[in-house]
Amino acid sequence: MEDFARALADFVRDHSAWASPIVLLLAFGESLAFISLLIPAWGALVAIGALIGVSGLSFWPLWIAGGVGAALGDWVSYWFGFKYKERVAQMWPLSRYPEILPRGESFVKKWGVPSIFIGRFFGPLRASVPLAAGIFEMPYWSFQVANFVSALVWSAALLLFGDVIGQLLEWLWRVA
Repeated sequence: MEDFARALADFVRDHSAWASPIVLLLAFGESLAFISLLIPAWGALVAIGALIGVSGLSFWPLWIAGGVGAALGDWVSYWFGFKYKERVAQMWPLSRYPEILPRGESFVKKWGVPSIFIGRFFGPLRASVPLAAGIFEMPYWSFQVANFVSALVWSAALLLFGDVIGQLLEWLWRVA
């Protein structure tokens, strides 16, 4: 995964016009229930964030792309859970991780709408909370408000974390 993140960051550095579409796709995949279990993309998002200060990429388009991608991924997961209900647990790759949906269900039942915001920041919950919210028919607009707000905060957090690391490494490189 580390090599993938590095190669992707190198590509973005060399082809900055592709930065926003790549961030959108990475955030979408990271938030989509089935894909996020197979290929966690948060490391690549942090690596791209590290390029913001050191290569002149603009934060704002990357932030919006990451937020929209993450919100769309959760929206698709919510829709999938709403449409297929309990059958989702028997579908691959979730069938290989039987503990994920019950954990998401418990979390959604305990925390309600705030579970969408909280779950965005915790790996296994990120994959299961939107599905569980759809399965248990959390009100659509309540879900969407929490979804979009949390997606924008999550995107900013990952990109800014990478930016701070990138600037710190650049400073250390100059000092050493």
